Formats: sequence, C-alpha cells, structure tokens
Amino acid sequence: MATTNLSSYDKATIPNANSFRFGIVVSEWNPEITQNMHKGAIETLIDCGAKQENIISWEVPGSFELVYGCKKMIETQNVDAIIAVGNVIQGETKHFDFVCDGVTQGIVDLNIKYDTPVIFCVLTDNTKQQSIDRSGGKLGNKGVECAVAAIKMAALRQI
Repeated sequence: MATTNLSSYDKATIPNANSFRFGIVVSEWNPEITQNMHKGAIETLIDCGAKQENIISWEVPGSFELVYGCKKMIETQNVDAIIAVGNVIQGETKHFDFVCDGVTQGIVDLNIKYDTPVIFCVLTDNTKQQSIDRSGGKLGNKGVECAVAAIKMAALRQI
C-alpha cells in the first residue's frame, strides 16, 4: 500500500514545462478513476509551466488499447512525452493479469522502440476503493505524480 501522497511535488526540482508538448492517452474504462487522474495530470503540467494548447488528450476504450493509442500519438503528434492513463481492478478471472501484463509490456516496448517517453499511469488495484484513494482520494492522485515524471523525462529527452 502506498505510504506517501502521490500528489506531493516540489516545483523547485522540476524543469519548467513551458517549451514541451505533452500527450495524454486516457482509457474510457472506469471513467470515475481515469478522468480524475487525467485532470490531475493536466493541472500539474499547467502548474509546472506547460501551455494548455501544448497538451493533447485522446481517449481509447480501455487500458489494453492505451498502447496503440500511445503509438499513434508518438507517430503523429510530435510530443515530448506521453502519459498513458488507465485503471484495471482485480476481478474473479485471469483477465486482470492478462490486461496488466499486456499494457505493462506494451508501454515498455514503446519506450524501447521510440525516442518519446511514455509514462505508465495505470492503476492496477485489488479494489475500486484502492483506485479511488489513488486517483484524487486520501493517497493523492497518480496523475499528478505521472505528470511530474513526464516533465522530467521530456527534459531528459533533450540531452
């Protein structure tokens, strides 16, 4: 279980995001979770200097489709970093494992193949309450944490 607030960051340790273009690919599945993380990511990017017009958001049906959505965004949108936002909650079947493994490996593959960092902002929780707690609830918002990571990786990409 997370022990720190996912929404805590020190702007003094983060590069200014003014010159970067960001992509966010968001799963439509579990929208009460994914939309909160999407909102947290956008607010954080803007708080750290990103311009609203330099943030591109696309929706895909589910977490499994995040990989293809991110691939198409890399190939067509000239972004400096992408945040893949999704949520998978454990059920009674192995579907959870297959989706989590596929999305994780797919995002790893994108990070290896392309020179655009893709940030893994996919909650993989045992219960809906755990996802609520990590998407704007008592543990903060994973979207905030991933926006900070996207800024840092966009800066690293320029080296």
